[in-house]
Amino acid sequence: MSKESRKQQALEYHAKGRPGKIEVIPTKEAKTQRDLSLAYSPGVAEPCLEIAANPEDVYKYTAKGNLVGVISNGTAVLGLGNIGPEAGKPVMEGKGVLFKIFADIDVFDIEINEHDPEKFVQIVQALEPTFGGINLEDIKSPECFYIEQELKKRCKIPIMHDDQHGTAIISAAGLLNALEIQKKKIDKVRFVVNGAGAAAMACIQLYESLGAKHSNFMVFDRKGILYQGRPDVEELKKKFCVDAKYKDYDLARAMKDADVFIGLSIGDTVTADMVKSMAKHPIVFAMANPTPEISYELAVETRKDIIMATGRSDYPNQ
Repeated sequence: MSKESRKQQALEYHAKGRPGKIEVIPTKEAKTQRDLSLAYSPGVAEPCLEIAANPEDVYKYTAKGNLVGVISNGTAVLGLGNIGPEAGKPVMEGKGVLFKIFADIDVFDIEINEHDPEKFVQIVQALEPTFGGINLEDIKSPECFYIEQELKKRCKIPIMHDDQHGTAIISAAGLLNALEIQKKKIDKVRFVVNGAGAAAMACIQLYESLGAKHSNFMVFDRKGILYQGRPDVEELKKKFCVDAKYKDYDLARAMKDADVFIGLSIGDTVTADMVKSMAKHPIVFAMANPTPEISYELAVETRKDIIMATGRSDYPNQ
């Protein structure tokens, strides 16, 4: 499918009929006068009184236990960047669709027009009575770390930042399988990670917990390789810095003889020559969305011994 054709189909998909991808449907009959008298006044007062007497009964009499808030401020949407809460809403609705079709979990997507992390935390904390859990989504680094940690401290319901933990868990599962197929050991392979945001840092830490060696990672952000002594490296990223002797390495040089490439950056940053220079039986997870660091077609055309995955639903190994 051509890029222009995909664009048109995607726009039509979202605009056709009732705009968007989600709706609210009652779970109880609400057709008769009796039904309405139970769903609302006067019958609704009875579960209200029960919950007031025993707050845990909210899980017995309401949808709270199966309701997740997918919440974003639109500051780091896919690989599109800080495009704002309204522009991020299609992604949040899409995440709601995934929750529903794969786990039958209901979702309200909430887009918050707030960049200040403390104010954002206060807003989400105030929403706690509504939800059984919170899925934070597409919030830029480093604010996302503060927001998640503070909400975990202040709230009694589960809090997860999907860009960190969702990406890390799924990619780690894929990595373990790919290493087995390629007959490589996680403690022996050398990694190149392009992107140093929340997802990348969470991925590296999970891979290390599974046996990858800290010394086998080279990490790049938009300004180049993270190395010890680089003056503009944020505090959270310093532990991912390599020795200063590698400070002149660009992505192409780092990719030579690498076993695994993890892409969590922007599209079209990896060339066929870079993939050719990798070690035998390479693993390439080009997870930038919507455009991968290297296209699936080009990667598998370049190397027959490659295991290639993207973050897209229209290619194998998503």
